[in-house]
This record gives sequence, structure tokens and C-alpha cells, in this order.
Amino acid sequence: MEDMLGGARINYLGHSTFRLVTPGGEQILIDPFLTDNPQTPDELKEAGGVDTILVTHGHFDHFSDVIPVARETGATVVANFEIFSYLQGQGIENAMPMQKGGTAEVGGVKVTATHAFHSSSIQTEDGGSIYGGEPVGYVVEFQSGFRLYHAGDTAVFGDMRLIGELYHPDLALLPIGNQVVMSPFEAAHAARLLGVGNVVPIHYGTFPFLPGTPEEFQKHLGEIAPGAAVHVMNPGDDLSS
Repeated sequence: MEDMLGGARINYLGHSTFRLVTPGGEQILIDPFLTDNPQTPDELKEAGGVDTILVTHGHFDHFSDVIPVARETGATVVANFEIFSYLQGQGIENAMPMQKGGTAEVGGVKVTATHAFHSSSIQTEDGGSIYGGEPVGYVVEFQSGFRLYHAGDTAVFGDMRLIGELYHPDLALLPIGNQVVMSPFEAAHAARLLGVGNVVPIHYGTFPFLPGTPEEFQKHLGEIAPGAAVHVMNPGDDLSS
């Protein structure tokens, strides 16, 4: 595992939130949901130093801490055009638009936005919602060549095979919660399509409507993609440790 990571650190903060640390010390947050995240340990609810934020979509459990963290840290926020525009309207000037198929250098890594099958909206203070563009996943390539795929919230889809062929991720972070994202069964097929050797199950157990479990995922993976290794992370765990 250490050799694969090439000096990168992958820290799980609960639900779908990750902190990536490059060998050069750049810190990247994916889908910061910290303050109200029941899975995030209390000592990790403060974001601390952050250079880049990657946003997969606008739902509260991926977006609720984006603006506070961006204001506090000055981090560059990468999001689809609709969320980028919303952030600018909220006074977040250090934001960068990215759409599916686009690639950019940011935060010491190369980031590519990929397709995801889900929805996206942003809750407003008055209880309403506004359109949040189309959801995305991200392939993050470190300088060492290590590639991580964060699928965001999604169902399985056939073009995951194309993501595997184009970007060859070493590690996939796949939702398994069922009901509002992939089930463990679908996620096992996603791993097969991606051809990925290492998988971390995410986005499960946080709320009652996310009943999928790592045990179910591991069972299906053993039957569908037996070559893939499952790394079950608890909130606060560090994949490099």
C-alpha cells in the first residue's frame, strides 16, 4: 500500500469526505461535510489547513461546509459551472469551474471530472433549493502517478469501464449505501467495470436511508471482482498508516 500511494496520505473523515495530502504537503478536501456529520470525530470537525476543495454535487451531505471552509482558508474550490456560479454569488472568488471530461492542474495534483448518475441541488436558508448542475466524480492523479477515483454519489453505469480504460485508477472510493446511491451489489459491478485493484466503500450508515454495509459489499465483490482488495476505513483512519 505504501508503495502504491507514493507518499500521498488518504484520510477518511466520514460519509464521503476525504482529506488528501500530497507528498509536497498540499491538502485537498473532497466533499467537506464536517460540522453536522455524525460520523466525523469531534477532533476532526475543524478543517484546518486546506489548499483545494473538490465538490462532486450540491447536496448538503457533500456541500454544507464548502463555503465556511473556503472563507476560512482561501482554498480553491473546484465544482461544476452551476455551483461555481453560486459560490461566486456568495462571495467565494477563489473558485474554479470544471465540467465532465475536463482536466486541470490544481493543488499539486491533476484532476479530471467524470460522469456520475445522481442529482444535484443546493439547499437555501429559507428551506428551498436551487439547481446544482450535474453531479460529477473525480479522478485525482498525484505526481508519483498514483491515481484515485472518487465516484461521488452515483449508480453503476457502463462507462465506468471507460473511466478504467482512460485513467487506470489504483484506488476507487465507491458509495455502497443503497436507496439513494449504489447498492453493495452495484458497487461490486462498478469495481469490476473499473478494473481497479483497491476499493474503499463510502457513503453508508450515516443515515437510515443508507442501509448498505461493507460486509455485503465484500461478499458481492468476492463473487464479481475477486481480484479487488477492500479497505474498510473508519472515520479518522489514514490509508497510509
